[in-house]
Amino acid sequence: MRIVRRFTPWLILFSLILGLWLIWQPGGRGRLDPKATPRAVTARGDLAQDEQNTIDIFRNASPAVVNITTIALRRNLFSLNVQEIPQGTGSGFIWDEEGRIVTNFHVIGDASRVEVTLADRSTWKGTLVGAAPDQDLAVLQIAAPRELLRTLPLGSSGDLQVGQKVFAIGNPFGLDQTITSGIVSALGREITAVTGRTIQNVIQTDAAINPGNSGGPLLDSAGRLIGVNTAIYSPSGGSAGIGFAVPVAEVNRVAPELIRHGRMIRPGLGVVLADERLSRRLDLDGVLVMTVRPGSGAEKAGLRGSRQVSGGVVLGDVIVELDGKPVRSPNELRDAVERRRLGETVRLTLLRDGSKVQAQVTLEAAE
Repeated sequence: MRIVRRFTPWLILFSLILGLWLIWQPGGRGRLDPKATPRAVTARGDLAQDEQNTIDIFRNASPAVVNITTIALRRNLFSLNVQEIPQGTGSGFIWDEEGRIVTNFHVIGDASRVEVTLADRSTWKGTLVGAAPDQDLAVLQIAAPRELLRTLPLGSSGDLQVGQKVFAIGNPFGLDQTITSGIVSALGREITAVTGRTIQNVIQTDAAINPGNSGGPLLDSAGRLIGVNTAIYSPSGGSAGIGFAVPVAEVNRVAPELIRHGRMIRPGLGVVLADERLSRRLDLDGVLVMTVRPGSGAEKAGLRGSRQVSGGVVLGDVIVELDGKPVRSPNELRDAVERRRLGETVRLTLLRDGSKVQAQVTLEAAE
């Protein structure tokens, strides 16, 4: 122990001297050059055509895209004061020059207050005009001046083709004014709305869509609106290359209804249907009519509901086709009916007492 203590100071001193010597050696440090200057920039040349197209699309479309912040009111358990708590963010786009904004219902559905931030970073209070939870769409109103209200040209979702290029603009994770690109991966997909109803003819895309993109526009290569980004499939919660958008045909059908009435005025047959579980239990190849509403189009067409008799129940009509197309579930029948217009007449094929019967029903406003 005495020998170690005697040599310890000398070892420390030797290590310091050796370290300083190594630092000052030419190989231990880069050579300094007092004449160093920035390198010359290499000229890039013209942008590629597809790059310029993406730039033009973003430049033209981004002023119409908005950032939506939702705020919830919560009561403090200790002070009992009501506090405003930021709840989430989403996207939307300006629908018309009256200051109406289209977004997803699930973006604003639980909010106590909504703030809409435009591309110029001005923020406006958003007031709910109307909502269609079954289609996951909603319309807000802001009081911004017309010069700030840029709209998107409407495209068509009916002639889309798998493989064509698309662009998504939105505010992923609250990062505003972001554009991503991809292709139409598939058409005719189905997703489930917050109400459990099926949204049909949905566009699938691999353009990166993340939380916060919901409610933003999906554009084609001409910069036209072709869908509203609505959902992603992702085990991790981030983009996995599988995003879904409500087609613009549905948006253009729903938004005017919400602006006119504040809700969807759906066409209906005037019947109450059995749920799918009961139909399966009874092994029915169609949709069972439980009740026919008095004065409805169904009653005028002679449809029969189920009724109780002594000792049992007599089943009503079973709807198996609408306008020649098979229907196998209540949701399928409702979706088919709701794609028609009020006052339109549809042809039903019914199973009644073991025989097929035809009936013409004029659609009326559903309750």
